[in-house]
Formats: sequence, structure tokens, C-alpha cells
Amino acid sequence: MTRRSWLGPLTALALALALSVERVYAADQAGGAAGAADAAEIARGAYLAKAADCAGCHTAAPHLTRRGAPPTLSPPFAGGLGMGSPFGTIYSSNITPDLHAGIGRYSYDDFARALRDGVAPGGKRLYPAMPYPSFARITDDDMHALYAYFMHGVPPVATPAPETQLPFPFNQRWALMFWDWVFAPRGVFKPEAGRDAQWNRGAYFVQSLGHCGACHTPRGPAYEERGYSESSAAYLTGGTNDHWFAPNLTGDPGSGLGRSSAADIAAFLKHGHGGGLVTFGSMVQVVEDSTQYLNDTDLDAIAVYLKSLPARAPSGHFNGQSRAAQQTAQAFKTGNVERPGAGVYASYCARCHQMDGAGVPQKYPRLAGNPAVLSPSTTSLVRLLVEGGASPHTDGGPEPREMPSFAGKLNDREIAHVLTFIRNTWGNAAAPVTARDVSSVRAALHK
Repeated sequence: MTRRSWLGPLTALALALALSVERVYAADQAGGAAGAADAAEIARGAYLAKAADCAGCHTAAPHLTRRGAPPTLSPPFAGGLGMGSPFGTIYSSNITPDLHAGIGRYSYDDFARALRDGVAPGGKRLYPAMPYPSFARITDDDMHALYAYFMHGVPPVATPAPETQLPFPFNQRWALMFWDWVFAPRGVFKPEAGRDAQWNRGAYFVQSLGHCGACHTPRGPAYEERGYSESSAAYLTGGTNDHWFAPNLTGDPGSGLGRSSAADIAAFLKHGHGGGLVTFGSMVQVVEDSTQYLNDTDLDAIAVYLKSLPARAPSGHFNGQSRAAQQTAQAFKTGNVERPGAGVYASYCARCHQMDGAGVPQKYPRLAGNPAVLSPSTTSLVRLLVEGGASPHTDGGPEPREMPSFAGKLNDREIAHVLTFIRNTWGNAAAPVTARDVSSVRAALHK
């Protein structure tokens, strides 16, 4: 074979190899791009899952393995958290991608139907402790990202969650079909044409992923939220859940956000501290597990939306410049305070909250003008005194502080007196607390 005769086939072979390598390289590049896209989708889903606080409900509380040992953390998203309801305890489900104990067999449509309609595969209806009436508003893009995260970004856990066993007739899940038909809204969030992008972004987070109304909106006799957007007069005007009163988030200047700035609200969601206020109760976990991880753009959008809500369900008043407020301040300076509860406050509360009720910034909340102090329900105030509490642990936030329990130090009458004093001092003006109010909360808490 001459040189010319074998050079042609060799050239053809080299060309073929080059084209093959080029195709492999292109395929690798495409695969890499697809992998990067998948990774980005999963990361976005992880962010949205934090915004929705999925871990807060679907992760059981830490448990003790042996006496004296530190609590063992429960696996994330494996369910088993017992949530109190008027009908009994409802246990959250395992939402890890385990094929048997979790949701590993869910298709995307199964996943979306469970979140939006409250119906699991096989037609099993979910109790509305799962906020699917709010999740119905999640957009398709965000739903796909959430699905990608839970299927590919969450480790599977093979432990089944406890079964919810409510008494008859509440154990008849099929009846929830009628509840859904009457009370559950339908349709994803639609931006309002007359509002800017920031307002709509905030409205979307509050109404859908954040499901703020699940706690902050009062419920009706069928446990339905009395509104799912600002179009309802009751939306975000405050609600009681598990013996905590989630306060009014509308513009009411007494018990609402009327005197809080948008910057205060964003800081409160980021670190649990804002405008002299400190989060408490079940909101501590929301800040720790959810809102502290939101970016500043989304936090600002939420704050802008909340500040746009008109004042509704007014309760209490505050005027720090009133004559009564000035008289209180003078009386504290001279020690001439004889009102019931004043002595208890001076002995047990003033060291942290100060004699003027101003608190200590980034440490202890102010009581003067505090919306929670002026709320129509005193359930949270009583529970805080009975059980104590702690501010949240957040990345870059202030050092957590604890409030001790006074259950063994103050009786019902003394708690009622000091809370009435706090609700009507330094310019505060709110309804008094009775010993019966206190005993009722303590009985419910078995404390």
C-alpha cells in the first residue's frame, strides 16, 4: 500500500475520532450544564423549604437517650412532631424521600396535589394542620424546585412517623372533602396589577410559602382560617394556637404593627429582635428554622407588604407622652407606687425590663408600647410568666436570653396584678387581667 493509499483512511479515521471526541465533550458540557441546573434547582428548593418552615413542623423535638446526656436531635423532615388541635394531637408526616416511610414514591403531581389540595396518593386527605390552603398559592416554578429538593437534596429516613389517631368523628378523613370544598381556596398566587414587584413578592411570601395566616389569622368554628389575603377583614388580625396568641400584623397602632417600621419588621424576622421587641413562644422556632435564612430582599418585601395592611381589629392604646405616663415615671423615681402589681414588677421584672418599661436593646424587650402587651388576648403573657421563655439563636444575632418561670414564685392573683399593671403603665392602656384568666391558662397547660 502506497503512502497515499493509507493516508486517506488514516485521515478519515482521525477526523472521525476528532468528531467523536467533540461529541463526547459537547455531551459532557451539556451534562455539566444540566447538573449545574439541577443543583441550582435543588438549592432554590432548599431556600423555599426554609421559607415555608417545613422543618419546623416535620421534625420531631429532640429526645433524651439516657439520663444526664444532652438531647439527641431528631432527623430533619422525618415527621413525628405532635401538634395540638381542638380535636386532638396531629402528628406530622415523614417527608424525606424514603420509599416506604416517606414520600420517595411521589410523582411531581402527587407532591403538588398534597401541598395544594391536601390529598396524598391513594386519596388520603390531610388535616388542615398542614397549611395546604396557603400552599395552594405556590407557583409552578417554586413547586418544581421544592420537589427537586425533597427528592434529591434531603437524606431519606426509614423511620415511619406515628399515625394520627383522632377520636370519632374527626378520624373520618373522607369528610374533609366537604371542608375543602367549603373553606379551602384554589389557584396559585396572582400578582396585583396595581402594586409594584416588591409588594407582590412580599404578599406572595406571606400568603403562600410563609403561611403566616395559619397562626396570625383567627379561625372559625370549623377550624378554618377566616381569610387568606388582605381582602378579608379578619386576615392577620391575630389568632390563638396551642395556648399562644399570635399577635395582630395589621397597621393597628395599639396591638398591631402600626408603630413598627419596615426596617424593624425585617430585623425582627432576621434575628428575633426589632424596634425593641423580641420574639417569643412558637415564633422563636419560626425565626430559628425559617425567617433568619431569608435574604434581605425577601425580608424587606415581607415588611413592605405587612406595612401596607390597614389597621384592623384595634386593641389597646399607647401614648408615652400622656399625663398618666409621666405620673408613672415620676412615681417610680420617688418610689411612691402603690398600685396592685407595682411591687411585684419592681421585685421580679424591673431588673431586665427596667423601671420605665423600656427594656434593654438587643437583650430584653420593652414593655412600654409593646403590641403583645396590648393584645386583646392575654394568653401569651400568662404563659410566659408561668413557663418562662428564651429568645432565638440566630446567625449573627444577639446572644440568646432566658426569662425564668414564675410558676412557683407568684400565685394567680399576683400574676394577674402584675400583668394588669404592665398593661396600664408607661402610657399603656389595655383591659385588666383577672385571676380567673390566669387559672384558666394554667389549667390548660397543667401548670
